[in-house]
Amino acid sequence: MRLFSSKISSIYKLIKEALNGTEGYDYTRGPIQKAVILLAIPMVLEMAMESVFALVDLYFVGHLENSSFAVQTVGLTESVLTIIYSLAIGISMAATAVVARRIGEKKPEQASKAGVQAILIAMVINTVLSVFGIVYATQILIWMGASNEAAVYGTNFVRIMMGGSISIMLLFLINGIFRGAGNASIAMKSLWLANGCNIILDPILINGFGPIPAYGLTGAAIATTIGRSVGVVYQLYHLFNGKGILKITLSYFIPDKEYIRSIAKIAAPGVLQFVIASCSWIFMANLVAVTGGDTGSAGYQTALRIMMFFILPAWGLSSAAATLVGQNLGAQQWERAEKSVITTARFNVFFMACIMVVNLIFAPYILKFFTNDPIVLTVAVEALQIMSLGFVFYGIGMVLVNVFNGAGDTWTPTKINFVGFWLFQIPLAYVLALYMNWGPTGVFMAVPIAETGISIAGYILYKRGNWKKVTI
Repeated sequence: MRLFSSKISSIYKLIKEALNGTEGYDYTRGPIQKAVILLAIPMVLEMAMESVFALVDLYFVGHLENSSFAVQTVGLTESVLTIIYSLAIGISMAATAVVARRIGEKKPEQASKAGVQAILIAMVINTVLSVFGIVYATQILIWMGASNEAAVYGTNFVRIMMGGSISIMLLFLINGIFRGAGNASIAMKSLWLANGCNIILDPILINGFGPIPAYGLTGAAIATTIGRSVGVVYQLYHLFNGKGILKITLSYFIPDKEYIRSIAKIAAPGVLQFVIASCSWIFMANLVAVTGGDTGSAGYQTALRIMMFFILPAWGLSSAAATLVGQNLGAQQWERAEKSVITTARFNVFFMACIMVVNLIFAPYILKFFTNDPIVLTVAVEALQIMSLGFVFYGIGMVLVNVFNGAGDTWTPTKINFVGFWLFQIPLAYVLALYMNWGPTGVFMAVPIAETGISIAGYILYKRGNWKKVTI
């Protein structure tokens, strides 16, 4: 009994340590399993909070009068925003890799400067995309396969989401900087704060409250943008207060060609890596809209949001591998880096296997909570159950991608994504949906088939071990 009580106490202390923050903890020494848990807990919760954004919006807009238009707009806009996510994740991957490597080498000043230079790069790129999104909001929805009526209905939503996308960019990027430094707790708390604001503001701005008018779908965009912006302010406070391992000075904001070149060298293929995947998802969304109409598209987008709700926490868990690989390679602990990968992969496979079972059994009950349209619900259930079949392979693939990226080898997963998504998944979906006349079902089936192939290819390249030799 005393032994059991001691174990419970140890687990509680470990969880508390992970939630409170572990900046300054040396991830190049000590038990690997503890290191993975200390990073994984806040990273999982961080990504869970990121996935909640779309679910909260989906829930409230799914009960509006024009719910099929509203749900479709949210889904299609999220698909377009994956371009922003791709840029944010790509640049944040570079920041994580460089910061983690410098921290592993015990060079915190260089880590701090690299983080600031990454922020400067992100802000310049995002300005161009925001202007484009504001100007061409209606056309974007039409290009994505929405009807003219649905596109006009969702124009303001797209304009606000794209116009405020700098908050998305900075939220991902600064969290990547903190993760590279080993402080995933700050990243987690920024998402908690952002989501708390969004959850409070969503029903107020969508449905109205007291003197505040009902903005409908547009209110969801306003609430989400405000929530994310509050999270960014929280990040900036902790980044610039000088109390952590990363200490920022004004001189770091002067563009430095050497740092920009170093970050761009890693970020460019990293961005391309996720743009390739995002464009594939955009094509898939368009193909479902063409073959399944507005209700088919709404069903697919609903299922996709639920799927991402479960996948993002798994991505957070797998991100522990990126920090551990980066810091241990910086400390020249190659064997420890590899053991960290194996431990993280085991956790992620178990998590994704559990989620696969939950989705296969409870998909109708989960999805019914987000839509009251029976046709949309039928499509959504089919989509979620089919796409869930590859969850175990998704879990392995995520860890491998983070291993390559954490080591600074962003080209390998980029090449895998190009072949797996553009040369395999898209043609397969096209053939199944149109030539075999399976419609949206064919698109759903192409997802787990392609993801399984991508994971197998990633494992083969991982075993070659070239990622251990990358220098940054």
